[in-house]
Amino acid sequence: MIALGSDHGGWALKQEVMKHLDARGLEYKDYGTYSEDSCDYPVYGKAVAHAVADGECEKGIIICGTGIGVSICANKVRGIRCALCGDVLSAELTRQHNDSNMLAMGGRIIGIETAKAIVKTWLCTEFAGGRHERRIGKISDYECR
Repeated sequence: MIALGSDHGGWALKQEVMKHLDARGLEYKDYGTYSEDSCDYPVYGKAVAHAVADGECEKGIIICGTGIGVSICANKVRGIRCALCGDVLSAELTRQHNDSNMLAMGGRIIGIETAKAIVKTWLCTEFAGGRHERRIGKISDYECR
């Protein structure tokens, strides 16, 4: 299951991502927001990050106006490796090298087709392991401080 969330700046793009996931037959849970009314992105970034960190959902996708705020918020939660992506190559590499478990995007930054391509690539790319496992371990060790 994929956790989804957005603030008002990412709401419209989140609707498109949900359609994309529906078309691919993928299950998700929407943690809000549910309209374009102004709201605070940390509420939704935190909700999605905790859903992933607590094992309720395998991965998470969060969207705000730029993607920056929600990615900062999500990365405050232990066990989260959230990558802000605006292109397909970054989405591929963050899965291969960083084993990212959350994807952040900017609803006011990227278009719908780019977002769908990023989501597809991010969801379909596996972690490469190998030398990258050692690096992920160092990130996890750092979280414990």
